[in-house]
Amino acid sequence: MAKQELEKPKEEKKPYKEEEHEVLVRILGYDIPGSRNIYAGLTRIKGVSWVLSNATCHTLNLEKTQRVSELKKEDIKKIEDYLKSLENLPAHLKNRPSDPETGETTHLFGHDLELKKEFDIKRLKKIKSYKGVRHANKLPVRGQRTRANFRAKGTNKAVGVRKKSA
Repeated sequence: MAKQELEKPKEEKKPYKEEEHEVLVRILGYDIPGSRNIYAGLTRIKGVSWVLSNATCHTLNLEKTQRVSELKKEDIKKIEDYLKSLENLPAHLKNRPSDPETGETTHLFGHDLELKKEFDIKRLKKIKSYKGVRHANKLPVRGQRTRANFRAKGTNKAVGVRKKSA
């Protein structure tokens, strides 16, 4: 009788719930989670801002609230084609206005954008412009103050006041 009082009642097992697999949709070489809506999902592509994402949805007549996993292959193809050819887009929405080498206004995505940015910084360092010198010294380029911040960027320099040696 004492054993029955001490034993806990057995918990009922819950039915096995299958975990939903995360659907990834690949657009321009980037994996976009299927749970996101199109408007937010397109911003996962490097070089696509919220404004460009909105313009893409509006131009292609896509609902911004539609999930990426619900897109058809034709819609994905349309999005890729539109983003690859942005000639009709106004110049102020493009991320590369007046390229220093060619003078053209273009829009870059992904690794192309990263490489161009890196080469631009190298060019600034090479010609020893003010911005290039600031980049080389790992200091802020756009006029921020340096008294409190930017003290240990990239290295483990001591920050703060040093003790006087006796």
